Amino acid sequence: MPMYQGYPAEDGAMGGLEYPSMDMGYPQEYQPHAYQAADFGPGLAMGPGLYPPMDSAYQEAVPDLLAQYSLYPEDDQEFEEGTQHGPYLRDDPALGPSEPPFMSFSRDMPEPEPRELAVQNAKAYLLQTSASCNLSLYEHLVNLLTKVLNERPEDPLSILESLNRTTQWEWFHPKLDTLRDDPELQPTYEMAEKQKALFLRSSAGGEGEQEMEEEVGETPVPNIMEAAFYFEQAGVGLSTDESFRIYLALKQLVEQQPIHTCRFWGKILGLSRSYLVAEVEFREGEEEGEEEELEEILEGEALEAHEEEGEEDEEKEVDTVPKPQWKPPPTVPKEESRTGANKYLYFVCTEPGRAWTRLPHVTPAQIVQARRIKKFFTGHLDAPVTSFPPFPGNEANYLRAQIARISAATHISPLGFYQFGEEEGDEEEEGGAGRDSFEENPDFEGIPVLELVDSMANWVHHMQHILPQGRCTWVNPLQKTEEEEELGEEEEKADEAMEEVEQEVGPPLLTPLSEDAEVMHMSPWTTRLSCSLCPQYSVAVVRSNLWPGAYAYASGKKFENLYIGWGHKYSPENFNPALPAPIQQEYPSGPEIMEMSDPTVEEEQALKAAQEQALAAAEEEEEDEEEEEDEDLED
Repeated sequence: MPMYQGYPAEDGAMGGLEYPSMDMGYPQEYQPHAYQAADFGPGLAMGPGLYPPMDSAYQEAVPDLLAQYSLYPEDDQEFEEGTQHGPYLRDDPALGPSEPPFMSFSRDMPEPEPRELAVQNAKAYLLQTSASCNLSLYEHLVNLLTKVLNERPEDPLSILESLNRTTQWEWFHPKLDTLRDDPELQPTYEMAEKQKALFLRSSAGGEGEQEMEEEVGETPVPNIMEAAFYFEQAGVGLSTDESFRIYLALKQLVEQQPIHTCRFWGKILGLSRSYLVAEVEFREGEEEGEEEELEEILEGEALEAHEEEGEEDEEKEVDTVPKPQWKPPPTVPKEESRTGANKYLYFVCTEPGRAWTRLPHVTPAQIVQARRIKKFFTGHLDAPVTSFPPFPGNEANYLRAQIARISAATHISPLGFYQFGEEEGDEEEEGGAGRDSFEENPDFEGIPVLELVDSMANWVHHMQHILPQGRCTWVNPLQKTEEEEELGEEEEKADEAMEEVEQEVGPPLLTPLSEDAEVMHMSPWTTRLSCSLCPQYSVAVVRSNLWPGAYAYASGKKFENLYIGWGHKYSPENFNPALPAPIQQEYPSGPEIMEMSDPTVEEEQALKAAQEQALAAAEEEEEDEEEEEDEDLED
């Protein structure tokens, strides 16, 4: 077998092995050529004798072809030894250029293989620019991979969609500044920070144990979770989480105010925010100092303004302004604290954890006007109430008036749970309201659930009825006090006929629900069992049809009232605002002020002749009277 002639080994590195000759009929372009040392890096310099040198003509043609067809020249500095790697850039050499590198073209180059051609076609397809933006899918994928390699998230696959959106946004919104705005505080996070204080205890150690022992004892904070459980059986109420947060908020209110009794009244919905309402009663001796101070300040300002007006009137006595004959109707005084519609105090807040705001006492004028309008609450207590007839106050006053109306109409209890005290007599008072207070009956044993559902006579109202006047106890607004009686007796005589006003009388306290008036042939109340499959373990549920959203339950010796609604009364007809009042007469109409047409000359002459005749007749009568008097004197 003949030996093949190979290339000579240098320095014995080839170990004396002989390799077959390559001149065996292959084409010239496939013959071995010599490579430069720079092609192998600085540490891989090859000896000159390893490969024979290539043709000089071919050696010079390659750079020209590369310069001609390479549209994306690369910087040689990126391939130096001292180049620092990372963070990766969009056109990082480690990731490859963002544009496809074109291969050197030569006449003698063979046709590309099918696999390589498919790769080139696919890359050309990815480089197509989108019709909606000046960006190709290839560039977007390069930017996406660059972002992933720079940030290196823990689980990039799970946040791939978010990274995709962020990368595309950053491409079209380049950073013009290194400073970024502070992220906006989300309302949910802000509310969570405020509610976090409800779950923290201020004290720890022995003080905390002592405080816990005090809380276990008697406390004015109601058992919200128990009431929420029973209302849940009835299919109404709030969620368990919200009920517990409300309990913590009421606990915070009891710690801040001198409260004797406290209960969760309900929730009134609003357009932007809703109101959580707490019904409280202060301890004996704790008067409402803030409101009294506010009233004193308002009265002082009114007196000062009246005195200033009096001084100005004394200075300007030259021009007397005529006084109008119309007199405004007398103002009905509001009820005192702890009586009537102002028996309880009400605090509201928009969310558990926010500050509680105390509502002012309600006035009869506000209740009367609240009956004539219908407005949605906005959730802002200082918002104006724009309506006709105009409402005397803002949203806080309107909210307080609606709370008084709902409480008077929907707060009910089982028959016998409350009873009148022995000190009060059976006779009605002068105002017609009769008894205005009651106490719990210690001998109450409860009413069976089926009886509570079957008959409305087993439920009674334990809140006083509000009269059309706007008060629970009627007063005569035309009756004057001793100071007013001293001003003048003439005005009293003129108003004697007006003082005869018919007295308003409403239903007494603890009136059964069976005596309530129907609404368009519909019962004002609806009763049912919480579960008809097991009535022995159910609770009795009562729903008000007059005020949608008002509910009550009773089970054994326990009962509770709750309202969750928009604060609107049921209306069988569509609500229509009141029409404006007729325009008042400015002045009495008579011939003295009526305009007349000018008389003609003939009419003036006739009038003058008639006046002369009347004057002559008067003179004759005077002369006759004088003659008669003279004759009488002579006689």
